[in-house]
Amino acid sequence: MKIDNWTDRFAGTAGLPRPVQDRLTTVGRAIRVKAGEVIFSPTHMPDSLLFLYEGRIRVSQSSEVGREIVLYRIDAGDSCVLTTACMLAEEAYNAEGVAETDVILIKLPKQDFDKLVAEEEAFRKFVFAAYSRRLIDLLRVVDDVAFGRIDVRLAERLLILAGNQKEIQTTHQLLAGELGTAREVISRVLHDFQRRAMILQSRGRITLQDKAALKKLTLG
Repeated sequence: MKIDNWTDRFAGTAGLPRPVQDRLTTVGRAIRVKAGEVIFSPTHMPDSLLFLYEGRIRVSQSSEVGREIVLYRIDAGDSCVLTTACMLAEEAYNAEGVAETDVILIKLPKQDFDKLVAEEEAFRKFVFAAYSRRLIDLLRVVDDVAFGRIDVRLAERLLILAGNQKEIQTTHQLLAGELGTAREVISRVLHDFQRRAMILQSRGRITLQDKAALKKLTLG
């Protein structure tokens, strides 16, 4: 599969000098991945830098006892900085990336990535700028898990997942993974939200009955 001028899709690469973009489009290879498929995991050594051309990827980490926490999501137009970090360190992934939707990925082979980082200053700056931005995002996740109130964080997550809709298809276990906590904690807070008429729960679904109240809770 070939996509011409795919570098225009990404803010970071679109601003690179034309010769660098031409090198990227020459060696980059587009692939399709179905929703639900694992794109990378701790059993994999990264062999390509990943640019997400279309779709969304969830990056998460699991503990030895099976508890999951969502670290971040990669949206269309972003590169995967975990892949960048692992390639630079020549280490295996320490997290799992799963396609939340059907996705189109641009894969830049490691040998070409290494050459571009070594030879092209503009590309090198792009790589480390993207890495710095995502590191800040990860620090926010750590801060939220360590210090954030779970009711506030859950209200924020419900509003984000719902978007312009009122109904969400999810489970207590999935929400626990999103927020890095136990399913029992999520169940307790959701029961409280329902008691306060903010939400209505049914099997596999949550209806946001009072978005304004949830929003007010997130504002403290």
